[in-house]
Amino acid sequence: MKFRMDMRVVLFLTLFTGMCVARQKVNLARENGARVFQSSTFNYNSKLVPDAQKAVDGDFNSIMDVGSCSHTNGETNPWWRVDLVKSYRVTSVKITNRGDCCGERISGAQIRIGNCLDNNGNNNELAATVESIRYGETKTFEFKPTNGKYVNIIIPGDGKILTLCEVEVFAD
Repeated sequence: MKFRMDMRVVLFLTLFTGMCVARQKVNLARENGARVFQSSTFNYNSKLVPDAQKAVDGDFNSIMDVGSCSHTNGETNPWWRVDLVKSYRVTSVKITNRGDCCGERISGAQIRIGNCLDNNGNNNELAATVESIRYGETKTFEFKPTNGKYVNIIIPGDGKILTLCEVEVFAD
């Protein structure tokens, strides 16, 4: 009797654990050799280079001086892109905004997804527009599944700066 009960508990826990694991989504921006690029890199200081890779380093710290945020120069239409290597049905993107200052800069950013690199991928389908993200917070943007291997974040306009402290990309 005790053996049957033990087997039922083991079976239940195995099935339950398996269901939980199956529901976890993988951040594609950090998988399978994904590569990241940005329109420019701000010359912050010699120790902290805020390149595109900082936005997918797994460190959600939103303080620029810690060294975990990407940062472009002030320019026209600054952009950041992740190449997922192959096409996915992308369903959501999470963005962690800068927390120590300048959080309003992210307002108006566009998330674009597709398979074309015309205009550095910034002409791909518009999946979502960032109205705002509070300083230092992470916000999830969910949208209809959009096929693509390039996920771009661009801020249209002159004299704009794009700072991203973490970006996560998820698909079906």
